[in-house]
Amino acid sequence: MTADPGEGPHMRQLLGAYVLDALPAAEAHTVARHLQTCDRCAADYVEVAAAAALLPLLSEEDLLE
Repeated sequence: MTADPGEGPHMRQLLGAYVLDALPAAEAHTVARHLQTCDRCAADYVEVAAAAALLPLLSEEDLLE
């Protein structure tokens, strides 16, 4: 994996949609490939995936606060 966080394009803006399986197949494939080579985005992916896993625990009242 690359250690330079400034190297190449990053996929962080797409991670939420990627985690929720809301990207077109070609774009999801591009993100998946990128995550295999970028430490920075892979770490961000773990955080986004953890946050997404908590979404079912929220109630409608939680969202209105």
